[in-house]
Amino acid sequence: MSLRKIAHIDMDAFYASVEQRDDPQLLGKPVVVAWRGNRSVVCAASYEARKFGVRSAMPAVHAERLCPNAVFLPPDFPRYRAVSRQVREILRRHTDLIEPLSLDEAYLDVTENKTGLPTATQVARTIREQIRAELCLTASAGVAPNKFLAKIASDWKKPDGLFVIQPAELDSFLLPLSVGRVPGVGRVTEEKLKKLGVHTIADLRSLNLPTLESRFGRYGVRLYELARGIDESQVVPDRPTRSISSEDTFERDLPLSETEPMIRKLAALTWAASRKESRIARTVVLKLKTAEFKILTRSYTPPSPPSSCEELTAIALSLCQRVTLGPQQRFRLVGVGLGNFFDPALSAQPALFE
Repeated sequence: MSLRKIAHIDMDAFYASVEQRDDPQLLGKPVVVAWRGNRSVVCAASYEARKFGVRSAMPAVHAERLCPNAVFLPPDFPRYRAVSRQVREILRRHTDLIEPLSLDEAYLDVTENKTGLPTATQVARTIREQIRAELCLTASAGVAPNKFLAKIASDWKKPDGLFVIQPAELDSFLLPLSVGRVPGVGRVTEEKLKKLGVHTIADLRSLNLPTLESRFGRYGVRLYELARGIDESQVVPDRPTRSISSEDTFERDLPLSETEPMIRKLAALTWAASRKESRIARTVVLKLKTAEFKILTRSYTPPSPPSSCEELTAIALSLCQRVTLGPQQRFRLVGVGLGNFFDPALSAQPALFE
């Protein structure tokens, strides 16, 4: 089997960088993209803010304590999506095999490219140059024989870097890394591995497959493969949407009876987002997070898919009646989602034999 050439393109501090680009007065300043409020979290932080320890997903109040001089800006997702589409257009010049992970990162299979460049490294370098010249933004890139390694490589020389892992260099690069670098190894799994004496990927490779399977089930097989740099997962362009949702955290914990205004607002946002899909959702989902951080969901699949924002809103509100935690229960977050998508064009086709 011939070696693949995979690139992972990752925009640097994307939301914050867009803000700095569009307002030159913010250049060189610590910028934090987040709504103000006790419940808000950081969406993005410029590299100037990161020097103070500010990170994405951190509570905004914590970020403010770490960097009191930071410029806090509310996120402008329509603008970020527009810039993301411009980045995507640059990527499409080089290959049609693009798998977006979010607004600011994507995998590319450049085993064969559309521009005739002789190496994957030159493709990645050209993409970064085009993003810089045309969008005045920077991106980091990783190039490797598979997605797992390309993802690690793109983070190796951030920001504004390019790192290439050649097949012959796989072991010398991979084995010394912390096992926490492996996708899916979060804090809990890392602690379990440490109890087995596993701290590095070299340690992980020393464990045989039966041991990993007995401890981690099917994920043990994945760990066994990744420790050897094996990742056969393909770059899959245009993955079908599985769900669309909107959620928000309240300024203070609320009883269920006071969540209706937010549910109506979130239903409208979710409905608007669903209008961009060619596929139709069958199922409505209501998500709630209690004051104790317990998440619960309620869902309903009506006989026919919701056909309007009003119908979606009515179903979402009705799902509240299936929450039986009592009037004293308080909630910190609510979300409204659509799922169970199907393609109406395919569904409308008559059966082959009737």
